[in-house]
Amino acid sequence: MSKPAAPTAPCCPPMTQQRLDSTAAVNLSAAFKALGDPVRLQLMSMIASAPGGEICVCDLTPAFDVSGSTISHHLKTLREAGLVDAERRASWVYYRPRPDLMRQLAVLLTPDAEPSPDSRAGKGRGNG
Repeated sequence: MSKPAAPTAPCCPPMTQQRLDSTAAVNLSAAFKALGDPVRLQLMSMIASAPGGEICVCDLTPAFDVSGSTISHHLKTLREAGLVDAERRASWVYYRPRPDLMRQLAVLLTPDAEPSPDSRAGKGRGNG
């Protein structure tokens, strides 16, 4: 049901340690853009912190003062950005976070994080 839009392989060292190349910037910007909306950021928080690692849309929708179709639109945006996966079970859809992409975003923004082994080996050098 969900097509990952963003890479899941190690991406980049912290931006304070190395320039971000244009390919990585394009791939990661969709996730940052998706999280730039307050409702989507709250939805992502609810999904990421859900007990058991997943949450039903039936538990997400009542938490907001917007229509179900608006919530569906926001969840679609999160899926298309590669931040969540979705699985339909009977009449409900369950959402799970994609931790690899969440880690990539976190490392990119962490000033004192260690670079990944791939970036230390010269992969992902930002020249672009």
